[in-house]
Amino acid sequence: MPSTSSIPAPARYTATAKLLHWVLALALIAALGMGLYMVGLSFSPQRLKLYNWHKWLGVSILALSLVRLGWRLANKPPALPAAMQAAMPRWQHLAHHGTHHALYALFFVVPLLGWAYSSAAGFPIVFLGLVALPDWVSASPELAELLKPLHQWSAYALAALIVLHVAAALKHHFIDRDGLLLRMLPGQRG
Repeated sequence: MPSTSSIPAPARYTATAKLLHWVLALALIAALGMGLYMVGLSFSPQRLKLYNWHKWLGVSILALSLVRLGWRLANKPPALPAAMQAAMPRWQHLAHHGTHHALYALFFVVPLLGWAYSSAAGFPIVFLGLVALPDWVSASPELAELLKPLHQWSAYALAALIVLHVAAALKHHFIDRDGLLLRMLPGQRG
């Protein structure tokens, strides 16, 4: 394996890509944290408020994910330098691409399942208390019982992939010292 000092620093992402990445990251952390916290609360005005905020975050994550996917499709991300690609074992290439594809899929799956669950449970989503969104499915207690764990487990899968993504970025930064993390950090210019 070549020394990391012989691997040139990779090209950096655009400012727009970085902004979308970090805003979506913060929204996901907030939604996941709020989701874990609110389910343990007893029925109260505070719990209802948090459920609404969680739904609003979910809708925002869905919209941001659409924008981010559109940006990514229109603006190819920077490639890894050839020397870095050659130094990575095949399993790392597969993990890199598989994790990114699964993350993008779950950016859509988790909020859509949450929206469907909310609709099936008979609780409409009124975004920011102003815009009533259409029900995604008809009210059905049976369907709600089916969708609730699907939303929950897909959110756990998303959280696990986020942890894996962060761990890989930190490994590249602190162990490999190959500059991969720097290409997505705010304020870094390419």
